[in-house]
Amino acid sequence: MAYAAPIFAFEVRSVIQLILLVFALVIQGVALVHAVTQRGDGFAAIGTLPKGGWVAILAVCMLLTLLGFGPISLFGLVGIAAGLIYLLDVRPGLRDLHDGRGSW
Repeated sequence: MAYAAPIFAFEVRSVIQLILLVFALVIQGVALVHAVTQRGDGFAAIGTLPKGGWVAILAVCMLLTLLGFGPISLFGLVGIAAGLIYLLDVRPGLRDLHDGRGSW
């Protein structure tokens, strides 16, 4: 009975890591697909990195997350941060640019 607790702890840890891996891959994948499908001149118009820069950053981080570094490694955390920055900062700017609303 004394050995049941460590086994349970490893199972809980593996489930949490799997959830974080799925979260990281979804964030990075959505950001990468959105970056690839946008026009390149929009990135310069909103004053951010060029399209190639965003695609390269997101693709490398997603690849390193998939290759086994995981979401809790340095590359995984940088990938999550890059995906969230793209989705929360660049994507709304591109959306406003394409909608014609521009900046206020």
